[in-house]
Amino acid sequence: MQFTFHLTTDCNMRCSYCYAPPQAAPVMSEETACKAVEYAAELNPERCGIVLFGGEPLLHKDRIRAIVTHARAIQNAGGPHFSFKLTTNGVLLDETFMDYAVAEDILIALSIDGGQRVHDRHRRLAGGGQSFERVHGGLRRLLVARPFASVLAVINPDTAEDLCDSVSFLLDEGCRYLILSLNHAATWTDRDFRRLDKQYRKLAKLYIQWTREGRKFYLSPFEVKLSSHINGHRHHKDRCELAQRQLSVDAEGHLYPCVQFPQAGSASDWCIGHIDRGIDLEAQARISAASQADKEFCRDCAIAARCNNTCGCLNWQTTGSINEISPVLCRNEQILVRCADEIGKTLYKERDPLFLHKHYNDAYPMLSLLEETLKRSPDNPSGCGQH
Repeated sequence: MQFTFHLTTDCNMRCSYCYAPPQAAPVMSEETACKAVEYAAELNPERCGIVLFGGEPLLHKDRIRAIVTHARAIQNAGGPHFSFKLTTNGVLLDETFMDYAVAEDILIALSIDGGQRVHDRHRRLAGGGQSFERVHGGLRRLLVARPFASVLAVINPDTAEDLCDSVSFLLDEGCRYLILSLNHAATWTDRDFRRLDKQYRKLAKLYIQWTREGRKFYLSPFEVKLSSHINGHRHHKDRCELAQRQLSVDAEGHLYPCVQFPQAGSASDWCIGHIDRGIDLEAQARISAASQADKEFCRDCAIAARCNNTCGCLNWQTTGSINEISPVLCRNEQILVRCADEIGKTLYKERDPLFLHKHYNDAYPMLSLLEETLKRSPDNPSGCGQH
């Protein structure tokens, strides 16, 4: 099980698609953070994943260091092996913290929506100023230290027509692992979806072209949809299991089934315990069972098994119910499956070697990482001559 620590709702940016709490929640105290680490270790005696989340977690670097230090002490005393992830907007990602993250093996995911014109449209500094230059600097520092770091980009109705340019920009900047997320909470019109459809189809053609050229990248959500067809039996097992695979801890130590639910508050039905008392197993089972129930709206859909309709967190965020599907999600998924299938059909028919290696060889991620590591080794700093 993975734990997400919501260190704070404070942020040094104001993104138009982030929810704004009625009042800022307190910063997670060091005492609460250490108790949460201990509780996570208790539930996961062998391996334990912790995600440091916000707001903007880098506003509280001292708290991050305290959490990691406490976890490592537990690990060194015979406790579980701790792995850490952190999601940041990149503004405060300086060299000092980057060095610390590498030393402690903290994986960092950074949010940037594309080039300056697209990014600054929705991601402004808290005072209203442009954020791109500072975020771009953080991205470059991250990719030097972690070439395969996750980069997150949000697609909005008014940036949909820039999607291909945004993806091309980020890949040209050196991003290898790019995750595209639709702003499902926005108001999407038919015109917006036509623009998005056109961009997805164009991006699918670029995916085919880049793969033929031997260019290595991971581009979600196309990769996910390709996997849903190629690895259908395994893909189903990897789908969302609300309240089972991941728990969120708010700044006061209350437990929730996933990352969006802390905003509902500890008095809500979505609070399933506290680190001092443990998990309310009845509440956990109730939410888990409800999230896995058949979705009437999807019953006769041909792509239901490949759809993101099982994400109870996203469903709740967009419809208020973990079992109701947003029309925005539904339409987006239909477009994505069609484009991904065109990619798969074309490259499989050609027996493209990189495509087959990437999608039909379970060892591909490790082999690819090994190859890239060899290319970047001190004995071969130019990355030439090794295949």
